Amino acid sequence: MATDLNRVRNIGICAHIDAGKTTVTERVLFYTGKIHKMGEVHEGTATMDSLQEEQERGITIQSAATTCPWTHQGTEYKINLIDTPGHVDFTIEVERSLRVLDGAVAVFDGKEGVEAQSETVWRQADRYGVPRLCLINKMDKLGADFEFSFGSILTRLGANAVPVQFPLGWGNEFKGIVDLMSMKAMYWSADDDGQTIQEGEIPEEWKEQAEKWRHQMIEKIAELDDALTEKYLADPASLTVPEMKAALRKATIALRAFPVLCGSALKYVGIQRVLDAVVDYLPCPTERPDVEGVDSKDPSVRLTRPHSDAAPFSALVFKVVADVAGTLTYLRIYSGTLTKGMRVLNPGNDRRENVSRLYEMHSKHRNALDSTGAGQIVAVVGLKDSFTGDTLCDQDNPIILERMTFPEPVISMSIEPVTADDKKKLGEALTTIRREDPSFRSNYNEETGETIISGMGELHLEIIKNKLVRDMKIGVNVGKPRVAYRETITGRAEKVRGLFKKQTGGRGQFGDAVVNVAPITKGEAESEELVMKDGVVFVDAIAGGVIPREFIPSVEYGARQAAASGILGGYPVINVKVELVYGSYHDVDSSQIAFEQAGALAFREACTKAGLALLEPIMKLVVTTPDEFFGNVSGDIASRRGQIVDSEVRGVVRLVTAEVPLSELFGYTTSLRSMSQGRASSSMEPLTYRIMPDRLKDEVLAQQ
Repeated sequence: MATDLNRVRNIGICAHIDAGKTTVTERVLFYTGKIHKMGEVHEGTATMDSLQEEQERGITIQSAATTCPWTHQGTEYKINLIDTPGHVDFTIEVERSLRVLDGAVAVFDGKEGVEAQSETVWRQADRYGVPRLCLINKMDKLGADFEFSFGSILTRLGANAVPVQFPLGWGNEFKGIVDLMSMKAMYWSADDDGQTIQEGEIPEEWKEQAEKWRHQMIEKIAELDDALTEKYLADPASLTVPEMKAALRKATIALRAFPVLCGSALKYVGIQRVLDAVVDYLPCPTERPDVEGVDSKDPSVRLTRPHSDAAPFSALVFKVVADVAGTLTYLRIYSGTLTKGMRVLNPGNDRRENVSRLYEMHSKHRNALDSTGAGQIVAVVGLKDSFTGDTLCDQDNPIILERMTFPEPVISMSIEPVTADDKKKLGEALTTIRREDPSFRSNYNEETGETIISGMGELHLEIIKNKLVRDMKIGVNVGKPRVAYRETITGRAEKVRGLFKKQTGGRGQFGDAVVNVAPITKGEAESEELVMKDGVVFVDAIAGGVIPREFIPSVEYGARQAAASGILGGYPVINVKVELVYGSYHDVDSSQIAFEQAGALAFREACTKAGLALLEPIMKLVVTTPDEFFGNVSGDIASRRGQIVDSEVRGVVRLVTAEVPLSELFGYTTSLRSMSQGRASSSMEPLTYRIMPDRLKDEVLAQQ
């Protein structure tokens, strides 16, 4: 395999649910020789969907990585490929994959065009500056429309889409595609699973359309480069294919253009050309900016690492998977070399780690390596204290790479083990799942004796429950899903005292803290350059040593603990600024524990005086419904305390975007099916937290 970095591509395939990502990946694996028989998602035999849950539901739940060779114009390339989920409950899988990729293939449904989750994925890719190709898939589907789908990329994503292919018909009429660069028609046959490509002249009836699209392509490419613009204005026919490809590649890498291809993965059409386009237009690791990080000892010092084997080693952990052979930790290596048996540093927790084994991955299968270098995606065994988002680096050259941001869970449910033996296994199992999935949380409530698990949606929790019962063989009973509410303050309170005084025989306990509290948002905290952690900002405003320095962290710890355990109904308190302004201490009786208690008392008292409110998670709900059911859908949304913020007609369907409280959306998919005769679909994602009406707040607290 080539190890020259110019011949390496790290790409992901991402899209809305049901756009055909996994089928595209299966075809890629087949044509690159990684598998000899293609699996099908609808039959539950897709290679990359290796979990039982994935095979049963026909959806991708966790991103899978593989490495495959591809020969393009006589040169062999190495493609590291990640297939990501489309379902919004697993958006974390997309997020962490995009963080470590150099490029992505965004797949769109030829009939639906840009859908709700496509926009979310596109925004995530924008955030990490990932260059993209677009593939309009399912051109054989009834109702597919290339012009509509292409237009939706321009309008809904605001992307500068450049057509490089055009379909010969669509729906039942779909026969092949036109390469607008070479102006040749290409056909594939299902008889040999689409392995041979037949090239020919463009049929007469499509020539005019092809010319129109080619003209649009040339015009768009000429705009990307000043030299080409001049050449185009002098003579539009003088632009050569190598010139156009070079300009389009440069603009794609700079995120100024997005080449658009078309095909049908299910019918074997166009996938080899997608691989060629990956090589032609997406960047190799050295064409991406040098990776940035900070000095582990002084976070104000910015550091960079070049994409070179000669530079000090640096890598980012983007996935952790519990495996029979031990924990597999997936790494993207940015610089330096990694060898089997090497000791590396995790600068985040200052632990040394041993890389005992090193693998190149192919979904569930692996290929052992002795060493690997910059720009590669590999899995290692032997790491004990490194989790998703952690940096690994050379022991003598520490650097902390930018961490990933993980969304807060919005839904939780109680879970209890059936037997004493299950109880013992449950703790370990939840720790394992937490290591694998950073968007999952679990905590044990000592008062009620319940274990609460929290995640991104009903499907997410259901799959975790199935994992515990089926894969880990643990007997558990689960409660109903519950909403992850938050508490906040509505006003200010000043100079509120928390006095902790206890006199027992011998030495007593004495802590005295006076605080001010005020509401603050994350944005306000950032603009004031204050650090918000878990929704709370702590400011030390003590003057004149009225509280000794060593006790101030104890006051902060006490206040944060009180915020985490809540005041109104045991939900975490967020968006609060706590200012420690005054206090007193006792030479003998004061201790860290006493000041922790004083901090907690002052915080609770001050928040109660400032006025407490309950915050509920609001979801962004996007419903795609045939126009005749719009009345039913909008009426139902209103009855769920939802607000419709946008409604857009697309042909015979309507896209309704609404903001609805999560507590009103349990079981929504089922009721949507029944009110639309099974023809409407929906997707939702967490949007924000808003204050809950008093009447409903009282109902929630009464159920506590």
